[in-house]
Amino acid sequence: MYEVRLKSILDNDFYKITMQNAVVKLFPNERVKYGFINRGSHHFPAGFDAELRKSVNAMAELKLSREEKQYLRTTCPYLDLPYLDFLAGYHYDPTEVQIVQHGNDLEVNVEGEWYRTILWEVPLLALISELHYRMNHLERDSDETVVKRTLEKAEQLNALGVTYAEFGTRRRHSYKVHDLVLDALLRNKTSKFTGSSNVHFAMKYGVKPIGTHAHEWFMFHAAEYGFKMANALSLEHWVDVYRGDLGVALSDTYTTEVFFQQFDKKFAKLFDGVRHDSGDPVEFAEKTVAHYIANGINPLFKYIIFSDGLDLKKVEEITKACRGKIGISFGIGTNLTNDVGLKPMNIVIKLIAAKSTSGDWVPTVKLSDERGKYTGDPEMIELAKKFLGIKD
Repeated sequence: MYEVRLKSILDNDFYKITMQNAVVKLFPNERVKYGFINRGSHHFPAGFDAELRKSVNAMAELKLSREEKQYLRTTCPYLDLPYLDFLAGYHYDPTEVQIVQHGNDLEVNVEGEWYRTILWEVPLLALISELHYRMNHLERDSDETVVKRTLEKAEQLNALGVTYAEFGTRRRHSYKVHDLVLDALLRNKTSKFTGSSNVHFAMKYGVKPIGTHAHEWFMFHAAEYGFKMANALSLEHWVDVYRGDLGVALSDTYTTEVFFQQFDKKFAKLFDGVRHDSGDPVEFAEKTVAHYIANGINPLFKYIIFSDGLDLKKVEEITKACRGKIGISFGIGTNLTNDVGLKPMNIVIKLIAAKSTSGDWVPTVKLSDERGKYTGDPEMIELAKKFLGIKD
């Protein structure tokens, strides 16, 4: 009745693929844990856990097709060939996912080798979101309305003259809405729509898959090497693997201020730009421009990808503030894939602990530029703040 099934193993965000490639190469033995966080206090009806379990179990049947492998090889030459062979033989293991329901609350945890479990986060969130709307019998707007609304947004973005991509897999309303949105965005052949974070849809519609790394890359490095070394070693290892490709650095895992202390001239020149994901976007742009200038770099040769809860009003404000100062691009997520007349879900799955081959479990934390977005063990958060000199 509520059957929700993924259609492709590539129905995932591209940064999961790029990080998995790096993890297979650098950290093949480390174990991790992920945990689901219901930020929006959403209501999960009776039997939700059983339906989600069916969807998760069905993922074991997904397999990279020959066409998909060739697509990755052709489109993403920076992915290691041995990794593509690994991915061709990869299967999701549903036993890595624990699902428990307590009344209307849902608990989802993932545990296993990092190189295997790294792919679970995004499809799990997409499944939870789609099942939530179905099982709560929430009726969305019609297909025609969704398409019309998307076309209007594309027109407005085109009028602003900004480049943008679709970043909405994790909290999409459904696969069908996601598909409708991508189809609509590509109707205007003169727009500056650049691609999708979703590899399956990028392949389906012949656009660029977009993404580099996520917070978990930095969170793992903090657990493995310490908070002081997390940013620098995360960036160093990324450069070691990709040698100049995929050059956008995520800046806010341990606050932007701390990030820029280690994003020195070497990294500022090696990376094409940075991604903004929390805090005031205009303030962030000003700090970024100042940082490049202080390091003798022309900000107009670099760019910022903005990706934090964007709507068209935010995009317009950021564009007006940044134009002529630094390159800009936008990754628009939920506002594209879940603007259907219903309240979008506010849910995340975060890396919560990491374990090296020789150590104990170490809790992981994220200290974004918004205090309310701090995640992780409270004691470890305080320890990180102390080590990094972060004051509330």
